[in-house]
Amino acid sequence: MTKGMLAGRIALITGASRGIGAAVAKLFAAEGAQVVLIGRSVGGLEEVDDAIRAAGHPGATLLPLDLADGDKIDQLGYALAERFGRLDVLVMNAGALGGFSPVGHQKPKIFEKLVAVNFMAPWRLIRACDPLLRASDAGRVIATVGGPGTATPEHFTGPYAASKAALLSLMQTYALENAKTKLRVNCVDPGTVATRLRAEGFPGEDAAALATPESVAPLYLDLARADCHRNGEILRA
Repeated sequence: MTKGMLAGRIALITGASRGIGAAVAKLFAAEGAQVVLIGRSVGGLEEVDDAIRAAGHPGATLLPLDLADGDKIDQLGYALAERFGRLDVLVMNAGALGGFSPVGHQKPKIFEKLVAVNFMAPWRLIRACDPLLRASDAGRVIATVGGPGTATPEHFTGPYAASKAALLSLMQTYALENAKTKLRVNCVDPGTVATRLRAEGFPGEDAAALATPESVAPLYLDLARADCHRNGEILRA
């Protein structure tokens, strides 16, 4: 039998084709979880799966999906129910930055995409997976928050910061609603990490001086464990 902190657990991870999501997927698999990975890049998901298999763990279930497609997310719950019957861990890590510009200059299409990916997609995932998480003996929901302009206001970060603030509020509300259930809902603020998203916003930054995705992945593991009793909290790197 596979041993580890997440042995026998089923974990769905978004934004899993690279960066923090990929690091979390590899760590969860190493701890015995059966991981279901969502990302837009088929090649990226396959690389993560190859790395998991190369480390001697069972392969992942790969779901190439654009989280801006709300209808596809709605269908996800049925597919997971049919295959697994439950979901133990939901990690909502995918995010979009959309560049920087003054609030009054933002293009509607970019603003709407950021809201769709950073806020609406997590809400749809919660809506689709809530019955499956309640079928678990210890359902765990984790969202990645933080980033430019979210802790304190920063110039030109309006859509990203607003969508992430909305996500945090949604998670805290969901946590309150489940305070007396077996479900636990928390967030991770990974800080400044060397990811493609970070490089998109700060292309001249020295990535070697930043934290690695692997260094922050244990925060997600702490919140995913069945014996974690935190609820409505933010773990910061």
